[in-house]
Formats: sequence, C-alpha cells, structure tokens
Amino acid sequence: MIDFEELRGLADEIRHFIQMSDDKAGALRVVVTAHDVVLGIYPSDGGMGLHVIKGAEVLRQIANTSAIGDYTHTAIAVHNREQAIALEQVLAA
Repeated sequence: MIDFEELRGLADEIRHFIQMSDDKAGALRVVVTAHDVVLGIYPSDGGMGLHVIKGAEVLRQIANTSAIGDYTHTAIAVHNREQAIALEQVLAA
C-alpha cells in the first residue's frame, strides 16, 4: 500500500535539500543517484499522481516475485506528470 503522507514528507525533505544547495542540479542528481526508486508526485484530480522517475525495473521485480526487497526510495514534488516524465528523461541521459 502506498503511504501518501510518507511520500509528501520525503518530497518536502528533498525540496528543502535542493533549495539549500548552491548547485541545485547537482543536488538533484545526488538525490536520484542515492536512491533505487524515485517517484515524482504531483497534484491530480484524484488527489496525488505518481510517476516513476527512476526504478521501474526494481518495482517490476518486486511485483513479479512478491519479494520484499531491500531498496531505497524517495519522492520529488513536480507540477504535473509531464514534468515528471521530462525529469525522468533528462536524468536517464
């Protein structure tokens, strides 16, 4: 089950970390590199939308094997799904 409050809290921590950094792009890369799964969260009609920015394969493996893996995750707040997709593409390059 997804804990939306946890994701909001993680996104707040990440936002604060990036805002406090002199190199915001570098801070974002540090966050993404440090985690196995990174979710983009954004407001949607149903409350909160989610997009996997990094770690889709890790999540597929967990879902297909029903294994409880040891992986790290975080969330980054974005304005919309399109921004989450763009972030995924830029970070994958």
